[in-house]
Amino acid sequence: MKAIIIKFGGSSLADPGKIRRAAALALASKRRGFAPVVVVSAPADSTDDLLGLAALTGGKDLNPRETDALLAAGEQFSAALLALAIEAEGGKAVSLTGFQAGIRTDAEFSAAAVKSVDARRVKKELKAGRIPVVAGFQGASPRGDITTLGRGGSDLTAVTLARALGSAPCEFRTDVKGIYTAHPAIVPEASKIKNISYGEVIALAEAGTEVRQLRAVRYAGKYSIPLHLRSSFHDEAGTLVTAAGGKPGVSCLSIKKDGGAALVSAIGRGLGAKHAGAALSAAAAAGVSASRQDASGGKLVLRTSPLEAETLLKALHSEFFPRHWPSDEHSS
Repeated sequence: MKAIIIKFGGSSLADPGKIRRAAALALASKRRGFAPVVVVSAPADSTDDLLGLAALTGGKDLNPRETDALLAAGEQFSAALLALAIEAEGGKAVSLTGFQAGIRTDAEFSAAAVKSVDARRVKKELKAGRIPVVAGFQGASPRGDITTLGRGGSDLTAVTLARALGSAPCEFRTDVKGIYTAHPAIVPEASKIKNISYGEVIALAEAGTEVRQLRAVRYAGKYSIPLHLRSSFHDEAGTLVTAAGGKPGVSCLSIKKDGGAALVSAIGRGLGAKHAGAALSAAAAAGVSASRQDASGGKLVLRTSPLEAETLLKALHSEFFPRHWPSDEHSS
């Protein structure tokens, strides 16, 4: 059976019903012939709640080691509950801490780097027919202290385990269906992207759209680990992230505040003067005052006022993604 990593974000584990849904997805993957390894984040908002409790208890200057030991508890909470849910549905599962799953890091508390992964325990559990449910976001230092991997660190747990299991594919299950050509709340006609490259996802994150942890995407790109960004609540295909990506040209748009201004970015591959000209013409036609801030092979950035940013985004979306073009899916 081919291993697959399924990572669930905190919004997918926020209550018992969602945990049972995650358990059903893991078992469905196993029925399709995969050997799933599940990586979990802490339930939604629980990390902030723990930090708040720490501040009330320990004051302003928190001990980094103890803070990491505290925050790691959130993911362990998720792992145990999901393992129980899988077993309640007739499957076999075992929850593992980062240390038990073989995640070894340096001693940089709150932003540790993964130095190695000893996947023998995970492989042993898979061989026994169990679904390992790994607490993400954490590992152990050379002294055996609990360390955490920074914001979004469960993503890094997933891709490092994927490499340790032979560059297994990674599914990132969240409350969104994938990456869209623009934020659907601003551009209702935005469509889901079928394929995108690692470089474009990194550029999108740098342009202000939080997609995945940057360290995790860079790691996946370095070791050619395919990422599938999809919903925890729908089993339809999401967005596949690979080295090849989709067609050259603009793939998506993003907005980012920049002091008293706003930056609207077009992300893609092979972008040049033709795309810059089209973007400035679209801005002028929409009555938006915009100037070219930056242009490279993977990103075209226009500067405008915050009040005109959304109008500019919509104008660029109409320019680069006309409605008569076929699209993968429209937002609901």
